Amino acid sequence: ATFLNRVFTDPYFGRITAGATGALRPHDIHLVIIPTDSSDHHHVIRYLRQGHVDGVLLISSHEQDPLPRQVYELGIPAVVSARPAQPIPASFVDVDQRYGARLAADHLLARGCRKPATISGPLDIPSGLDRLDGFRSYLAGLGFADVPTIEGDFTRAGGEECARRLLADHPEVDGLFVASDLMAEGALRAVQDLGRRVPVDVAVVGFDDSSAALDCRPLLTTVRQP
Repeated sequence: ATFLNRVFTDPYFGRITAGATGALRPHDIHLVIIPTDSSDHHHVIRYLRQGHVDGVLLISSHEQDPLPRQVYELGIPAVVSARPAQPIPASFVDVDQRYGARLAADHLLARGCRKPATISGPLDIPSGLDRLDGFRSYLAGLGFADVPTIEGDFTRAGGEECARRLLADHPEVDGLFVASDLMAEGALRAVQDLGRRVPVDVAVVGFDDSSAALDCRPLLTTVRQP
């Protein structure tokens, strides 16, 4: 149920769906959305085997997810949204996640932050791992050897909980890179509930440039993911 809620509430999924629909409509091709999780992959594979689709846009990249390889082995044309966690000979579309995290770090440092920290995405997803590595490795090269880090889950509630825990353990933090706008929205709430001003006491940068950034107060600085 949690995954299904994300499909219909996370701005990331909505933007991909809207983009795919816009590209397919002029060709009179209809987009079928099949939400799935680890417990019902066999239903998806059975549906694909029955010849109902001409191609697959696969939004899936958890490290242990067998679906990308299963779809590839069916021989159906497929494109993976973001780099697959496991190497398979399939096309994928992605942005430079590490460079985006570097842009976030540069912004925090330009604001004068000297105690940066990050709420990462799930570390079994390439984007979560790449954003964390990009942020920490860039800061390490500038002399920031110990960057407080906590692993999030790309949800609003997860971002709020992570921010509370992070600031409780590291009250000196004055700059926060949150690896998705949805998590950043929750993190902003936690920071302000703790009596810290944004961006005066704690500057916050998200990732995605999604509609969630516009829901934040103050409005969220964010790295754009087209």
